[in-house]
Amino acid sequence: MSASEAAVLKARRAQRKDVPALEALQRAAYARNRSLMGVEPMPLLADYTEIVAAMETWLFEGDGLEGALALEYEPDTALIWSVATAPEAQGRGLGNRMLAFAEQRARENGCKAIRLYTNALSASNIAWYKRRGYSVDRVEELADRQAVHMSKRLA
Repeated sequence: MSASEAAVLKARRAQRKDVPALEALQRAAYARNRSLMGVEPMPLLADYTEIVAAMETWLFEGDGLEGALALEYEPDTALIWSVATAPEAQGRGLGNRMLAFAEQRARENGCKAIRLYTNALSASNIAWYKRRGYSVDRVEELADRQAVHMSKRLA
């Protein structure tokens, strides 16, 4: 992401009126995972009206909606429930920016750690998170997939 792109990209809290755009972004962002995994990605099974109401959901906007981040807080820990980048915005560092934003929000909320999960078949995602300091905690066997749970201690 260039300095000019970073300067114009804004983060704001999602509102109920944003749900249709948020759902469209999620469908586009997770489309490639559908064929990789052979099942619907978990973020596409959610009710985004409920997500926006219950979670700290952020939209990242430039010329349009480029990314979204949903955080859920637990005692001393934040869960990155979803981080999604629009296909046309991928490869410009937005994922790095959203991950750093999530970690900062977790610190601001007194969290000592941040965690997430991803599909075991998403080797590139697992490697990406590892390069950013996340470690694999466990692999959970679900009925139709394996979820890799990862976490990072926050300073």
